[in-house]
Amino acid sequence: MRRLVAVVLFCLISFPSLWAAGEIRIVVEAGSYDRTDCVVSTGVSSLDLKGDLSAVVLYERIGKKRIKVSCQLLREKDGTPHLYWILTGKTPAGTMREFIAERSRKGERKAIMKTEDTGKALILKKNDNEILYYNYATVYPPAGIDPAFQRSGFIHPACAPSGNVLTTIQPKDHYHHYGIWNPWTRIEYDGNMYDLWNLKDKKGTVRARNIAVVYQGNICAGYLANLDHYIFSPSGEKVIMNESWSVKSWNIPDKFLWDFESGLHPSTDLPVLIKAYRYAGFGWRATEEWTKENCTMVTSEGKNRPEIDGTTARWIFVTGTCGGNSRSGFLVLSHPGNYNAPEPLRIWDENSNGGRGDAFVNFAPTKNKDWQLMPGKEYGLRYRICTYDGEMTADEANRLWNDFAYPPKVFIK
Repeated sequence: MRRLVAVVLFCLISFPSLWAAGEIRIVVEAGSYDRTDCVVSTGVSSLDLKGDLSAVVLYERIGKKRIKVSCQLLREKDGTPHLYWILTGKTPAGTMREFIAERSRKGERKAIMKTEDTGKALILKKNDNEILYYNYATVYPPAGIDPAFQRSGFIHPACAPSGNVLTTIQPKDHYHHYGIWNPWTRIEYDGNMYDLWNLKDKKGTVRARNIAVVYQGNICAGYLANLDHYIFSPSGEKVIMNESWSVKSWNIPDKFLWDFESGLHPSTDLPVLIKAYRYAGFGWRATEEWTKENCTMVTSEGKNRPEIDGTTARWIFVTGTCGGNSRSGFLVLSHPGNYNAPEPLRIWDENSNGGRGDAFVNFAPTKNKDWQLMPGKEYGLRYRICTYDGEMTADEANRLWNDFAYPPKVFIK
């Protein structure tokens, strides 16, 4: 695995020459929304790719000056090259900014956004500060607990910039809760029903298969991982669906910002029908420090914890007390292109767990609607997560959602 990391990172900073000569002019239009430190990108597959190795240097043109801007070139999972950078500072709605990209053999090779492989997990970092762990090795339940609760392919811990941990796994009340994970509760396949969420039922599970790509650089660090969805039947185990996770963490000030993209596709010649059920899909079990006494929830529709469950929303954030005196939080943004958007929410109310009111949040696109997945097709779900210290506001959450849902338009001139 460590060798794979090194090879992929070398490839990502050693793209073929994009331009035989000259330079590329890029115009970014803010569109209808004010922008602050916004992630932008442009595909460059239409440009003339050469065989020699080179780097890309990006400048912003301000009047007659060229100001160097950090950038990073990545290949997307479909193989197309994309140039990423941060639209730093404030960019008012209706304005545009101009950039120049050119070939250089002296491109940036340091990495602020880092990926570390422990042999059991990938750690995404900003400098030396841990953002999240992706656990690809199997994690077993505590001694004396049914081994059916074992799991791989989940995120824990996910942290705030201060280092406060915002997730938990294997809580005694729900041993099948694994930080941030993405299984489905009611799956109909070949005339039978399976449950890949409630592991104690022993009807199915999700397992990490491999890490396809990892990368790091000045703009983002991340990985592309593959997982398999298993059903358990009297005839044995069977993979009925493959899943890819594309996770990118971004170099923005003050907060941790990262994208989670799931790609689902049936792995046999039969369809997979995800039946409507009150919870399934992208789930987050928050730190056990948080109870109804010290954390609050707010959605994009202005709803608070007692009224959230079963409503739809573009985003939800939870802010709570960590370590007795500091406040940190977790914002989840749901993309408008997701199935059944704006998605229904499943949350635990204040009476959960015998009145403790632990925090559990689930964007559940199939809460009130079946979802049929056909062979030969891929079905995507996209979320953006922001972890922060202090408090979140609705205005800030809306700004971040606008950046995610309707990013600035980028044109190559």
